[in-house]
Amino acid sequence: MPQFINLQIIINDQHAFFLHENIISAFSGRLKKIIRKQKRKTQIENYVIELNDFPGGPDGFEQVARFCYSYGGVEITVSNVPLLYCCAFFLGMTEKTSTNNLLRQTEKFLEGMFDWSWTDLIMSLRSCEPFFSYADSYGLIQKFIFALLAKIAQNSDMNFITSSSSSSSPETSFGFRFSSTSKASPESASPCTKSGKDWWFDDLTILSPKIIEKIIRNLGAYGNQNNSFTLTRFLLHYLKSRPQGSPTSKSEYGGLADTAVHGVILVGKTKFSCRKLFWVLRLVSGFSLSKDYRAGLERLIGENLDEATVDDLLVSGHNKGVYDVNLVIRLITVFVNSEGVNSEKMKKLGRLIDNYLREISPDQNLNTSKFLAVAESLPHSARDCFDGVYRAIDFYLQIKALQMSQL
Repeated sequence: MPQFINLQIIINDQHAFFLHENIISAFSGRLKKIIRKQKRKTQIENYVIELNDFPGGPDGFEQVARFCYSYGGVEITVSNVPLLYCCAFFLGMTEKTSTNNLLRQTEKFLEGMFDWSWTDLIMSLRSCEPFFSYADSYGLIQKFIFALLAKIAQNSDMNFITSSSSSSSPETSFGFRFSSTSKASPESASPCTKSGKDWWFDDLTILSPKIIEKIIRNLGAYGNQNNSFTLTRFLLHYLKSRPQGSPTSKSEYGGLADTAVHGVILVGKTKFSCRKLFWVLRLVSGFSLSKDYRAGLERLIGENLDEATVDDLLVSGHNKGVYDVNLVIRLITVFVNSEGVNSEKMKKLGRLIDNYLREISPDQNLNTSKFLAVAESLPHSARDCFDGVYRAIDFYLQIKALQMSQL
């Protein structure tokens, strides 16, 4: 005989579930409360409940319904436990409603996360992304990050010291602080087969910027608090793997780009060559880097501009130009105004800029005033003679004449 149905639940205005109120309310305190309110307001026996912003959408609620209709029986795995945990929290599926409740079952499963494999931990954390706000507010993201950092620390030479943190509910509040200066003992299982202190870099690139930001914040290394060269290198590696240029990229990755650049500026020339600094500039320019950090990075590059090559200076331009000539002018200005610039360095830069002028001459969108601005940005002491700049100007005029004849 078909089971009686007297309850319709609409999830996120997408999907309707037809259920029996007694079965659902036996496990969900929130739905039980809503049904009671509706009964007091109306005598209609068939109720309609709308749940918006439900974690996991219809798929999430379907798993909850299966749990209820199997009377508390469910197979919990590393792939579905984040969603089940958030759904249980959202619906109030606690011991107040049922001794065989979903929240307790998922909490018990999560207690063993420190014994999970590295891959399972990463994939489970990644599965939180569609309902990140719930997983974060319920303290689940924090728990995963704690376990993740513990595995990295146990299998790396680097230190991790994290500050205590708390979530929005007492049940999920916890703090932690740990460090590791040596690798785990041979008896302990390594989370992956990769070697080297950077073994975890590639694995974390599959995580969303929100989760990466959460990890960095938990380490107390976000923004101007970043004093870790390892984290700086990881962030550059992470940003390199991400799409650039879209509005979404700019809004989501801007804070991570700022954090990476702060770390670069902190170590400066001791860890980054001039060429590597130009690489960093090209990389972070695709994201929403703040003006202050961009200025700081340009200042660092400008102070070492004599070590650059022509290829380094050929940065892609904006506003129709093939090359970013304005950037080069700013870098030259920084170098000229820097302390400790001797005659040899100045002349070396002079030769570099004359060669650069010749390279940018074919740019059809490069106007004469901008070309001359580059040539005149150096003091007279930067050149023993002006043969180089004259040749560059002559070549530029030839190119312009050829372009005009083709119109």
